[in-house]
Amino acid sequence: MNVWLTLHLIGVLLMAGNIITAAFWKTRADLTGEPLVIHYAAKNVMMADYAFTIPGLVLIIASGSVMAGESGVSLIGINWLTVSLILLAVTGFIWLAILIPLQRKMIRISADCVEKGTISPVYRRASRSWAIYGTAATLLPIVILYLMVMKGF
Repeated sequence: MNVWLTLHLIGVLLMAGNIITAAFWKTRADLTGEPLVIHYAAKNVMMADYAFTIPGLVLIIASGSVMAGESGVSLIGINWLTVSLILLAVTGFIWLAILIPLQRKMIRISADCVEKGTISPVYRRASRSWAIYGTAATLLPIVILYLMVMKGF
């Protein structure tokens, strides 16, 4: 296995592993109904994104770019690589435009909830939106992973 593929796989493990486990722990925290637990989970999801998701994504993009250039696979037309890149762009848009702002909002709202001792409807709505968009942003990389492994349709 070459170095670029190894780096690519490490990136996939960091990114995919974090988005799945972060969603699990945030959901578990929300189910407790305890404002302090929810607040810490919201903060830690954001911290985990910076520690794992972003470095994983950097590894994926850097190593994937090198391997795509070396492979000779065309970026013209529809193939596994172009579809994967489109899905990655959509995933990135969901994270940057929707999920990260929602995470910041949930951190602010949950801090207020800690002070009040109860989870507000505003937090619950933000969390529900985060779950919906987060599901899409988790499923799309799984589709990309399938395309990368199978290398075709």
